[in-house]
Amino acid sequence: MLIIGAKGFAKEVLEIFHQKDETQNLHFYDDVSADIPDYLYEKFKILKNEDNARALFEDHPEFTLGIGNPQLRSELAEKFQNLGGKLTSSISKFAEIGSFGVEIGKGCNILGGAKISNDAKIGQGTIIYYNSIITHDVVIGDFSEISPGATLLGRCEIGKFVKIGAGAIIFPDVKIGDYSVIASGAVVRNDIPANCMAAGVPAEIKKTF
Repeated sequence: MLIIGAKGFAKEVLEIFHQKDETQNLHFYDDVSADIPDYLYEKFKILKNEDNARALFEDHPEFTLGIGNPQLRSELAEKFQNLGGKLTSSISKFAEIGSFGVEIGKGCNILGGAKISNDAKIGQGTIIYYNSIITHDVVIGDFSEISPGATLLGRCEIGKFVKIGAGAIIFPDVKIGDYSVIASGAVVRNDIPANCMAAGVPAEIKKTF
């Protein structure tokens, strides 16, 4: 398995594999940080060019995303699939996931304490952070980010490349448009269109992109 990235969020993804005792043949990738060592924690080799990644993919094609930025995640997912990799989800054994009707796209990262109810649908490349709650019939688009402690209530729809801040609450049936940002602690009772930033209790649109 190759984790794309070797700093920040990549270290949180590492913990998922450590807790599942799946660190054998685990590698990281970072070709942009000048100060990066050859090994992370003196144990996990860090690959630093595309040729190394191609060679690894010949025997171990699976890779997962260890970068937090949604747009960059999308670009890297495409790049490493073109190098021969197979985009794969990393899901903590401490996440609670419903038994019926749940759909999780490839390349998602689901961290410990997350709770996902039945009939939830999560698009590819999405991050579901610690202790977030995704209730029944929620739909989340590709490459979105659900921050720690956020709550998405029944039948709400989250677009693609959306960022939901820590502790935010999205009410039932609310729709959040593509590329929008919901600030930490916001309580969203009404639909938010695409390309907006909303904050407050209740949430109001503060600016557009």
